[in-house]
Amino acid sequence: MRGRGNGDAALIARRVREFLDEYAPQFLTTSDHTLKAYRDALSLYFTFLQSQGVRPTALDRTHLERPWVERWVVWLREVRGNSPDTCNNRLASLRRFLEYLGSKDVDMRYLHLESRQIKRQKSAKTKVCGMSEEAVEALLAAPDTTTAIGRRDLTFMMVMYATGARLDEVRSLTAGQVHLDAPRPYVNLLGKGGKARTGYLLPRACRIVRAYMREALGPGPDADALLFPSRVGGGRMSEPAWDKRIKSYAAIAHESCPDVPIRAHAHQLRHAAASHWLDAGMSVVEVQHMLGHEQLSTTMRYLDVQMQQKSKAMAILESEDDRKKTKKWRKPDGTLVDFLGLGRR
Repeated sequence: MRGRGNGDAALIARRVREFLDEYAPQFLTTSDHTLKAYRDALSLYFTFLQSQGVRPTALDRTHLERPWVERWVVWLREVRGNSPDTCNNRLASLRRFLEYLGSKDVDMRYLHLESRQIKRQKSAKTKVCGMSEEAVEALLAAPDTTTAIGRRDLTFMMVMYATGARLDEVRSLTAGQVHLDAPRPYVNLLGKGGKARTGYLLPRACRIVRAYMREALGPGPDADALLFPSRVGGGRMSEPAWDKRIKSYAAIAHESCPDVPIRAHAHQLRHAAASHWLDAGMSVVEVQHMLGHEQLSTTMRYLDVQMQQKSKAMAILESEDDRKKTKKWRKPDGTLVDFLGLGRR
């Protein structure tokens, strides 16, 4: 048993690093927030094991089995005071890691299967709040379109609202994903887990995107050219940077339209799009497809809110330096969390 434990410890540590530094950013998501959620969940899991006296030399696969995971969820709720939704999100992140672990090491595949049997924490229905159509129009009118940055930001927010896309999906768009000359203009969106879907552009949005692309990218842009590159370095603007810009426009728009949340964020444009589609008669299943939701129950939240608060549409949801860090899992001493390279950064 001790020999297998030692072998398991090194293997688990290696898989943690591979999952966080290679697999998740390449195959699961490009969102900094989601990548941080994976790291935080694993850090909290092994912090829990550490608090239970599990040392690096004793770590083995049994510490990833269902009884330990269930105790961890209780610890999250009762010791750390996490909400049911947070516990569920942490559990989902751990499951992703266990799924990866099982795909690499077949004799550990049972760990993921066991984790799927763990019941989610019951939580109250999420209250969703957001923006009316008038509020969206006020927000879109806020950028100064006499400037190149203002025209870029208007186009960015218009694409988010027109397609109901996630922030990361829009900031990652390339010229090759935009098809303005199709009979029904559209953009190809790459969502969570690399899943593709289509977001359609109505005439007004199409005109704005076409004018912006002509100005910002010129004729015949390279298919891999970012649609909304940062003006510093030309790469993708970070999610916090976009969030800050949207909040600045929300503060301006709030002056003329109090319906605009003064702390509005990008996801509220996605929520607003969903509620307005439902209001226009689109079925909840169609909206589920448009938003790229895996579970219909997620989309149903929009329907509930749209029925109860039509005028206030939707909701508040919620680095590369990591790759340069020393891989602490190589060290045989120290705490369990440090052994796995999950020390707080």
